[in-house]
Amino acid sequence: MECEICGKQVNETNPIRAKIEGSVMVVCEECSKLGKIQKTPPKPKFQQNKKSKKNTKPKNNYRRNDEPTEELIENFNSAIRKARESRNWTREDLGKKINERVSVINRIESGKMTPDIKLTKKFEDALDIKLLENVSEVDLNQYINNSSGERTLGNIMKIKRK
Repeated sequence: MECEICGKQVNETNPIRAKIEGSVMVVCEECSKLGKIQKTPPKPKFQQNKKSKKNTKPKNNYRRNDEPTEELIENFNSAIRKARESRNWTREDLGKKINERVSVINRIESGKMTPDIKLTKKFEDALDIKLLENVSEVDLNQYINNSSGERTLGNIMKIKRK
């Protein structure tokens, strides 16, 4: 092994690591004076052998229960605005009722921001409207309509045209 600065031979069993100008390098004893000597990282005391890894849980953290059961309706922003206006409330009034800033309500009503579930439920309670709809499982086989009989993304999704 060679010094990364001058090229001299370095002891391979116990190399000197020094931080010089922000970089950790393997250096000889003379060049180690140019920077700060770094401690060698301790070796792990316990190493798991390959046989014991068989009993560990799989890395796939995705579970079907993690899928949302409710989804925000498509035109939530106009529904919130219409409900607020039907009660003759200003954005300030609504903000006080649900304890939110007027700027947040403004961004939601303009469609620039999508509220999270907690905030959506606040809107539902204050305005007495339904903003969340239940999401049911979709039978994807009903969308097969191409000549090959295979499902494609184009068969399943609805494409919005402007």
